Amino acid sequence: MGELVRTNNLAAISAVEGLLSAAGIPCFVADRDMSVIDGLINAIQMRVLVSDEREQEARELLADSDLAEWLR
Repeated sequence: MGELVRTNNLAAISAVEGLLSAAGIPCFVADRDMSVIDGLINAIQMRVLVSDEREQEARELLADSDLAEWLR
């Protein structure tokens, strides 16, 4: 699995999930529950993961959608 995004910004996570879903690229948001427990100290951030086979396609999609600033 390739990590595309790492943040606790819920709007960014939602936008990335929506774009990937619309493009038919399966993704998984890791540490979603742990980041809520963590609170505001940002020790644990949510991570958007995609399969290695679709990672380049997902990166291009986010870059084309002006979300490249969120890419890892």
